[in-house]
Amino acid sequence: MLKDIDIIAAGELLIDFISADFAENLDEVSQFKKLPGGSPANLAANLARLGKRVSLVSAVGQDDMGDYLARYVADLGLDTAHLARVALPTTLILVTRSRQVSNFEAYRMADTQLGAAQFPPAFVARARLFHTTCFALSLEPARSSILTAAAQAHDAGAQLSIDVNYAAKIWPDQREAQRVVADYCSRGAMVKCSEVDWERLYGHPLHDNEAAATHFLAQGASIACLTLGDKGCYVSNGAEAHFLPSRPVAVRDTTGAGDAFWSGFLSAWLDGAQLLHCAMSGRKMAERKLEHFGPLPGAIPARDIYVDWA
Repeated sequence: MLKDIDIIAAGELLIDFISADFAENLDEVSQFKKLPGGSPANLAANLARLGKRVSLVSAVGQDDMGDYLARYVADLGLDTAHLARVALPTTLILVTRSRQVSNFEAYRMADTQLGAAQFPPAFVARARLFHTTCFALSLEPARSSILTAAAQAHDAGAQLSIDVNYAAKIWPDQREAQRVVADYCSRGAMVKCSEVDWERLYGHPLHDNEAAATHFLAQGASIACLTLGDKGCYVSNGAEAHFLPSRPVAVRDTTGAGDAFWSGFLSAWLDGAQLLHCAMSGRKMAERKLEHFGPLPGAIPARDIYVDWA
């Protein structure tokens, strides 16, 4: 079948209410700014900005915030034919603006309601990449719907991808989350995991990059990427491994920086780049996001983030 969709991003599209000022915790915050968010939606939006053909599968409410999000993603040029409008209110997250790791509190509603009908087999089979997140997989019915579609996409020749953005307040059953991640990896997924998410998922700090990457590769992942905050990133496919240090940037906000990194990485992968060059492109895209508060504006020529190697 013709692979005319670069990536299907499945999971949360929601409203982030981000603190207007930098804050350590939500108790300190007096004002919030409304912004479109959700990790798969951020990734999809950034890949669309980079000129990729992107389909977003998500669910929002039949409310004003759902209207706002539906218009936002449509204006970006995303395929929204599989965006459901459901009876529950649109999911909201309160987030602290941070130079390091944001604090958050999620009010989960519509995003959990992804259903099997949003993943027709003929649609799924058209994708080159199929991406999701731990956040999206944390609750039913979204979990079963996404996992079934991911298996179908893999069987149809798609590359799987996952952001292991685990948090206990989203997914209290840590062992269940570990099992689901391992099962997803077993189909050759490309895995992105931050050092914070590693500690949340496995209960101990990430001290050994090689061992952590090997953990995912041993589960069947094809590529493991560890994002290490202001230290940089580490990527491995088993045959080769690379550490890229971070470069100085004026940080305006860290929210969405990981999604930006992975969008640059996947864009380069879709264009046939080698592992190191994928990581370099991810770093370049993350730097753009760190220097900007809110979603990145406008189209981004892919050559701008490939400049270090193209």
